[in-house]
Amino acid sequence: MGSIPLGDGPGRVAVQIDPSRAFLAGRQIRRPVTVEPKREPDGSWVDVEPLGNLVADADLQRLRPLERERSLQRETRTIPIVFCHLADPVASGLVPRLDRPGGNTTGFPLYEASLGGKWLELLSEIAPGLKRAAIMFNPDINPVSVYFMPAFERAARSLKVEAITAPVHDDAEIETAIIALGREPGGGLVVMPEAFTSTHRASIISAAARNNVPAVYGGAYFAREGGLLSYGVDAVDLFRRAAVYVDRILRGAKPGELPVQFPAKFEMIVNLKTAKALGLTVPQSLLLRADEVIE
Repeated sequence: MGSIPLGDGPGRVAVQIDPSRAFLAGRQIRRPVTVEPKREPDGSWVDVEPLGNLVADADLQRLRPLERERSLQRETRTIPIVFCHLADPVASGLVPRLDRPGGNTTGFPLYEASLGGKWLELLSEIAPGLKRAAIMFNPDINPVSVYFMPAFERAARSLKVEAITAPVHDDAEIETAIIALGREPGGGLVVMPEAFTSTHRASIISAAARNNVPAVYGGAYFAREGGLLSYGVDAVDLFRRAAVYVDRILRGAKPGELPVQFPAKFEMIVNLKTAKALGLTVPQSLLLRADEVIE
């Protein structure tokens, strides 16, 4: 019996494992499967080490989401694959359809296209003087930007806000983009959830604070580390649901007959300390909807 981490960053969960084969999020695991989040007494997530002898191919752990699942599909068309860290499995060619994906692959996308608009709506709600909004992402590693852009642009038109793309590759470009937004009142920022922005979150959060730019983030850890507001998928819930699929498959269900399911649970965190520093008064209606308020 051992455990492996599923997901990246603070939202990871530990999966307890025992014999029989399946793939979950690019890791070989064994039956039965139970999912249990691991936290330290101070609330931080515990890092759990992967069991190297249970990983089908060590290189899988270095691959990006989607590359990993495609690699697995090339290796096997019979061993079930359950993904839970993708954006659009149909557009990416991983499965032909959502209701009956067919083959040996099914799972739970980590994102939903409508989030692009939701982030902008929340930004305009917490910063009512919003006139220009940039959406920040790294174009080299994040094709997901295309996934969110239509909803982001529709929301911008509806809110009469100028939509700006802010592709960035390093801390210097992050700083330049945020300085430009802060030159005049009415600038705001949406930060897409991805490995690059997560790794560079300290730079993004501090630049937004220095330049008085309100920002909405796709990951909860941004708000907990000083970001203004975060809204995103509850990753723990997603991985629990993925583990249920693995259990059903190991009991005889065919992965190709299990529909791909989108996130069902989201969480919003508001950082009142940051709002006060930015001179913003958070609407009571927003506070009442928040899952967590940092004071």
